[in-house]
Amino acid sequence: MLLSNLILIPLIGSFLVLFIPSQYKETIKVVVLSFSLAEFLLSLMMWMSFDNSSSRFQFVEAYNWIESSNIIFYLGVDGISLFFILLTTLLIPICLLASWDAIKFNEKEYFIAFLAMEALVVAVFCVLDIILFYVFFESVLIPMFIIIGVWGSRERRIRAAYMFFLYTLLGSVLMLLAILYIIIR
Repeated sequence: MLLSNLILIPLIGSFLVLFIPSQYKETIKVVVLSFSLAEFLLSLMMWMSFDNSSSRFQFVEAYNWIESSNIIFYLGVDGISLFFILLTTLLIPICLLASWDAIKFNEKEYFIAFLAMEALVVAVFCVLDIILFYVFFESVLIPMFIIIGVWGSRERRIRAAYMFFLYTLLGSVLMLLAILYIIIR
C-alpha cells in the first residue's frame, strides 16, 4: 500500500486543485505544497523502514490490471530506486517553493502539472514491469513538455520544449527497441 500511496497522493492533490477556483492562488499554492510535503514525509517513512540487509525488492505490491493480457501492476523498490524516490520527493517541494512568486499566469495549471509529474516520476522508480516502466517514463514527457513550453524563460521556450521532446523521443525509441528485443528473445 505504501508505494501505491506514493503514486496516488500527488494525483489526489492535483485532482483536488482542479476544483479550486483560479482566483484563490495562495490556497492553491498551499494545497499543492502540502500534498508535496506529505509525499516527502511518506518517502522518509519508507526510507526509515527500509531493510538495508536485504537485496530483494521491498514494499512489493501486485495488482492484476489487465487480466486477459496478464499485465500486472507490479510495484517495489530496491536500494537504488529508494534514493531516487527520496530525491524526487525532496526536489519537487523545493521547485515549488522556488517558483512560488515567479509564476505569474496560469498558476493553477502549473502546479497541477508539477504534481502530475511527481506522481509519474515516482511511478517510474517504483514499477517493476518493463512495459509499464516504459509507459510511465514516456508519460513524464507530457507535463515536462507543457512546463517547459508554457512557463519556460524567454522566447526560446517553445524551441526548448520541442528540442526536449525530440531528443527524449529519440532516446525513447531506442529504449523501446531494446525492450521489444528483450521481450521477443
